Amino acid sequence: MVGAGPTGLTAATYLARFRRRVLVLDGGPSRADWIPKSHNTPGFPQGIGGPELITRLRSQAQSHGATIQPGRVETLRASPQGFRLEGDFARVDALTVLLATGVVDHLPAIEGLPAAILSGRVRMCPICDGYEAIDRRLAVLGEDDLVQREADFLRTYSPDITILRLGPAGGAAPAEATCVALEQLEIEPDAVVLRKPGEAARRFDHLYLALGCSAQAQLAVAAGARQDELGNLLVDAHQATTVDGLYAAGDVVRGLNQIAVGAGEAAIAATAIHNRLRSTV
Repeated sequence: MVGAGPTGLTAATYLARFRRRVLVLDGGPSRADWIPKSHNTPGFPQGIGGPELITRLRSQAQSHGATIQPGRVETLRASPQGFRLEGDFARVDALTVLLATGVVDHLPAIEGLPAAILSGRVRMCPICDGYEAIDRRLAVLGEDDLVQREADFLRTYSPDITILRLGPAGGAAPAEATCVALEQLEIEPDAVVLRKPGEAARRFDHLYLALGCSAQAQLAVAAGARQDELGNLLVDAHQATTVDGLYAAGDVVRGLNQIAVGAGEAAIAATAIHNRLRSTV
């Protein structure tokens, strides 16, 4: 298992309960660590923070026998035994591999951004937390058509939405948007503030980032796996990539980027891996 976020850890629990030897290589902090509190994760009606969810999922996987160790995979290639993985942990040979490597968000260079994300002042997922933004003053920051699509999605929750398109400080923007430079945005304890020369300051309850993300698919691609036009790994109904024995699940295979989706795909992939191994081992 490559990746120790919600998807990888869910798959580890399933495979351990299938009585398979499971090694999870944890390459570092999960994207879920950015979540201050999720209210749409099944089973947590009062919400749960990303770090707490990861802690619970790790404990669950380990309680069934999964091994989780630090390790950043640098190369993945086919071997006579299946696959060989090498990195800062030396090397590992595995019959099958599941990639749950997720995505990397494109973040703007705004002072105080990490703390603002952790507090919920700046947000990255309207599907996850749009409900908590009902009737709030919202700004959506982006560069291309994604910013318009995200703003339109958020209108389900609030009519007070401002589109902020990145550009030069004096640049022009479409009629429905405001052109901004990053240095014009300031994060305060109770608001995100837009300060443009010669204009009154504008305050927003939340700033949504619509700058996209990139799938961490390099390992799979180097091993011969195919991607779609957006860079997501192509998988079949059992989460198998186009490389025999190599599976992928979660954010790295689609753009929805939801914990519940990743958990479901983890269950599908783990069951497929178990059934594959039943016929060979």
